[in-house]
Amino acid sequence: MAPIITLTAVTLLARLTGHLGADPLDQWQTSLRIGLAAMFLLTGTVHFAHKFRHDMIRMIPENLPAPAALVTITGILEIAGAAGLLIPTTAPTAAICLALLLAAMFPANVSAARRNIPLAGKPATPLGIRTAEQILFIALAILAAL
Repeated sequence: MAPIITLTAVTLLARLTGHLGADPLDQWQTSLRIGLAAMFLLTGTVHFAHKFRHDMIRMIPENLPAPAALVTITGILEIAGAAGLLIPTTAPTAAICLALLLAAMFPANVSAARRNIPLAGKPATPLGIRTAEQILFIALAILAAL
């Protein structure tokens, strides 16, 4: 839930700031990129937080090698993608790369839901909700790229 709240709140705050006179933020796409950047900074950072890391490693499908390395790599890519979204010349490429990363990480979400793996002590999110969130995030990343 925190990623959706972060995405929504930061996007709306950026848009409001643009509406109030900050001309660079006076576009939905720019505000969306900022909101996505905040969300990916949050989700990328938790890959390294002690409270979340162990559970995230457990989310990796059992047939994939080096789950800890995969969690580290995806965390780094999310943070790098967040930075890329904030630079106008790299934002479209970063947004597409993040959409592809979300698609690549979806099997971990399926694995976590099917194996009922909690995250930081909270119950596992059901697969239907995870799927809807992933589709939403991918669609918004694509919109941010256009």
